[in-house]
Amino acid sequence: MTAEGPALPETFPLATVPVDDAVATQFRLLEHVAAHFEGDELFTADAGVVPGLGRPRTTAKVEAVLADFFGAEDAALVQGAGTGAIRAALNAAVGAGDPLLIHRAPVYRTTDVTLRGIGVETVEADFNDPAALTEALGSGRFRWAYVQHTRQRLGDSYDPGAVLAACAEAGVRTLVDDNYAVLRVPAAGVELGADASCFSLFKLHGPEGVGAVVGARDLVARVREDNYSGGGQVQGHQALDALRALTHVPVMWAVQSRVGAEVAERLTAGEVPGVAEVRLANAQDRCLLVRLDRPVARELPATARRFGAAPYPVGSNSRYEIAPLFYRMSSSSLDDSPGLADWTVRINPMRAGADLVIDILRRSLDATAADPAPVKD
Repeated sequence: MTAEGPALPETFPLATVPVDDAVATQFRLLEHVAAHFEGDELFTADAGVVPGLGRPRTTAKVEAVLADFFGAEDAALVQGAGTGAIRAALNAAVGAGDPLLIHRAPVYRTTDVTLRGIGVETVEADFNDPAALTEALGSGRFRWAYVQHTRQRLGDSYDPGAVLAACAEAGVRTLVDDNYAVLRVPAAGVELGADASCFSLFKLHGPEGVGAVVGARDLVARVREDNYSGGGQVQGHQALDALRALTHVPVMWAVQSRVGAEVAERLTAGEVPGVAEVRLANAQDRCLLVRLDRPVARELPATARRFGAAPYPVGSNSRYEIAPLFYRMSSSSLDDSPGLADWTVRINPMRAGADLVIDILRRSLDATAADPAPVKD
């Protein structure tokens, strides 16, 4: 630790998707939509537990689009957004007392609730260390492994595709938490060989509470069997709303990633006084971690709000979030690096350009220097 606070660890951001590739992804998605929907069906939706389907017809069609789009055998929409998708997949895969291989890192807190509720025996291995992963897989203890696509620790460097390939070679099936990654990175977990990808459609501009499990037919069938209640179904209008929103997400996220890289470059070049260090990171969502030269990180989000920034997330890239987000680091990141809390802010451009992000940061730092007292909510 220096007089300017603890240094940020080296980060290993996941690959992003160039805008031209994102446009091609959007067009490919619409090709799958056209294969499953007649034109007028995109303006109407049904509801209820349809005999023979157990869910609305519209929901079943959207699930078919998602399965084909991701190259998977099946897909199920669930309530509870990303947390609900992870819970549904884990419940379908493992039971109380079953060993589950996970990465040695702080577990995302809502996932930890699910793991405790199921009562699985979680066994950790450092996925950053191929030898340690190979040793764990070679024990023969595991039927399933759980992989978070984005980073749990700031210093995580593992290649999710390589981890999934090692598991497959050992005969271990895999579930991937693809929240904050799907459509932002070149390939989701299921496209890299996982048995299932679990993610929130709310984080992809869809309606509140809708999640997806996309993957192997047997696993998705168990998810669907468990979700037999009418009250648990994703109704047709929700499914159609999620599909409509999904069509513009690839390009939106490609632009956002490009803006984030520009902001990082400009801050590293010293454009804003008061910035000591910058990292691009997949700390939950892809974002900038900005270490300040004064311990004012806890106050800065409330100050930035005065200049147009969002001071807290809604769904971390939900439809509600358009202004740049100035916020604390994620809880799991702070569990691993608590000393950064006073010095480091997390910034996500959301729909803004680099000029606005930098202007808000500069004005916020100037305001905290003029009035060093904490800004109260």
